[in-house]
Amino acid sequence: MSKKIVAIVGRPNVGKSTFFNVLAGEALSIVSDMPGVTRDRIYADCEWRGTSFQIIDTGGIEPKTDDVIYKGMRRQAELAMDMADVIVFVVDIRAGLVNQDLEVAEMLRRTKKPVILVCNKVDNVGAPPEDIYDFYNLGLGEPMAISAKAKLGIGDVLDAIYDAFGTIGEVEEDDDSIKVAIIGKPNAGKSSLVNKILNEERSIVSDVAGTTRDAVDSKFSNKYGNYVFIDTAGIRKKNKVYDEIEKYSIVKAMAAIDRADVAIIMIDAKEGVTDQDEKIAGYAHEKGKAMIIAVNKWDLIDHDEMTPAKYVKEVRKSFKFMGYAPVITISALTGQRVTGLFEMINKVNAANNLRVSTSVLNEVIMEAVAMTPPPTDKGRRLKIFYGTEVKAKPPTFVLFVNDKELAHFSYLRHLENVFRKYFDLEGTPINIVVRERGEKE
Repeated sequence: MSKKIVAIVGRPNVGKSTFFNVLAGEALSIVSDMPGVTRDRIYADCEWRGTSFQIIDTGGIEPKTDDVIYKGMRRQAELAMDMADVIVFVVDIRAGLVNQDLEVAEMLRRTKKPVILVCNKVDNVGAPPEDIYDFYNLGLGEPMAISAKAKLGIGDVLDAIYDAFGTIGEVEEDDDSIKVAIIGKPNAGKSSLVNKILNEERSIVSDVAGTTRDAVDSKFSNKYGNYVFIDTAGIRKKNKVYDEIEKYSIVKAMAAIDRADVAIIMIDAKEGVTDQDEKIAGYAHEKGKAMIIAVNKWDLIDHDEMTPAKYVKEVRKSFKFMGYAPVITISALTGQRVTGLFEMINKVNAANNLRVSTSVLNEVIMEAVAMTPPPTDKGRRLKIFYGTEVKAKPPTFVLFVNDKELAHFSYLRHLENVFRKYFDLEGTPINIVVRERGEKE
């Protein structure tokens, strides 16, 4: 299940960025008294009452303006409202109710989403000023008095956000479907791959980078199983994200990775692996997702100059941190080896969900230690008393030892390689946690 998204909107200079920074816990947005400073939306993770969600700060909404910058800011806010699950509408108690607030409120009503009305700059503790009652005219329910600057009333707003989440229906997903996120840079062929699999033009395919602005889910079943393919927008380097829509696409792509079981990182064979490919794959790796590297547009490569084995070797050099991921060369355009993805998806997903009994795990650990004993350090040797798997997705093993300081990285890598061999853990990251005996499991 993907994280809920909360958009913070309102007209310029009502304190949205200050409020956002309080929720984010750090100064992520620029705060200034000059209207229009926050032109690009900024997002951050937030947690309240055990629930994690994402918050998005937006530029101020000027409903009627010919100014190019304000038009762009309005478009940003509209996109944020479109992708949000809950909207926080911030108004300024000092300025009072103005026509722009009424116009923004009308926009919010049309979204038919939960809206929390927040009156900012109420800096005095106690009963709110009588001016707050004017905001009932917005027709969005009871206004909540806060001071973002003084951090007053913030908990009440977070409680309201939490309660609003409970009113949102969850999307039902088939338990036996494997959710597959297709990730990568713009124009790597992600939409073309989904279309080839579905055998229909489900996603828009274009040579213009960045066509897919949102994550699009497509259910698909065949003899290999049931799947949900999530076609995501391409993710660029931060300093390349100029388009006002694209940063929202990044939020959606990250959310798609969060809820996926398997991530297929698409590489453009003509362009090769870039730093951004590594960063995108790194995010999925850190989230513990099963991974496949698909080298697309293989039909455009001169096979006399570049063989699959040679290309895969180069790809492996770039993705050293995820040497466990299988690599496949495909052509989404011609369908070359696309069918081979399904068995690969099933295999890496099974590895990511692997459960190993404690008795079997300890037999493997004993054999690994017998084959290659831990090295000594100042006359002391690492002793592994026992191990257990504490969770899957990804497989996470806890080893209880005599001294954590003796568990050197190189030896843990040896154990990881042994686990991968014995349990066939291709395609998934694994975690090995070392604890001294006596620490809680």
